[in-house]
Amino acid sequence: MSGTVGLRPPESIGDLVAGVRGVVRRGLPPDLTAHLVAELLAPLLGVADLLTADQCEGDPDRYRQHVLHAEPDRSFSVTALVWLPGQRTEIHDHVCWCATGVHQGQEAERRYRLMTDGLTARLIPVADVVNATGAIAAFAPPGDIHRVHNSSSTKTISLHVYGADIARLGSSIRRVYQAPEGEQ
Repeated sequence: MSGTVGLRPPESIGDLVAGVRGVVRRGLPPDLTAHLVAELLAPLLGVADLLTADQCEGDPDRYRQHVLHAEPDRSFSVTALVWLPGQRTEIHDHVCWCATGVHQGQEAERRYRLMTDGLTARLIPVADVVNATGAIAAFAPPGDIHRVHNSSSTKTISLHVYGADIARLGSSIRRVYQAPEGEQ
């Protein structure tokens, strides 16, 4: 599925923004939009000097988000997340579609499915994935529940394109879930 065939691969965040703007304007379903944007993101992963020194700064207390671009019409945002060793998210889902790529290091991710029987709901782990530098992922609600963490001994940086204005919202997280019994 390559809806980006024929486009010049992005060489900068500005090029990425222009490409994402074109994909978003097509008005495609969220999951397809996320996949096409992930294809645009892939060529930038690992490119030296893509981010400034400030945009690569972490926070000793928790992973840090740097907003690189928020589209004026609020249709998408581009962020860099910086993870120091051991930092992680809560188990969560999202307010919108998202395309991600590991720019430096690696992220470990556990994906979940929410199972309900009408009265109760519980999370079931469905996949454990290690995303190395260059790995991309795309998802859209529903079915986008996961936890991400830096399981390595070095800093990890990932790029995220969200189908919402993260500068205004502050986060792409919609809901936080309690870990299944036996998980921390």
